[in-house]
Amino acid sequence: MRPKKARPDARGLLLKEQPFSYRARKDGSVEILWKGRRATALSGKLAERFLEQAPAEDEHGKQLLMAKATGNFKRGNERKQ
Repeated sequence: MRPKKARPDARGLLLKEQPFSYRARKDGSVEILWKGRRATALSGKLAERFLEQAPAEDEHGKQLLMAKATGNFKRGNERKQ
């Protein structure tokens, strides 16, 4: 069994600043942005499913949905501003 953490879990803290946004395109695809930069693009069934689920979610739910859709994209190879 793992020992308890000394401090509370901080996984949701980054989503409070709402870094993700999305744009629906005319061709049916969806572009997901992280702090204004393109993180990923969804097309086909994935885009349709995303566009069905996103309007029904609250702001925190939308952030989680976009974070799950982008996957594990931040791994140190991004440019620093």
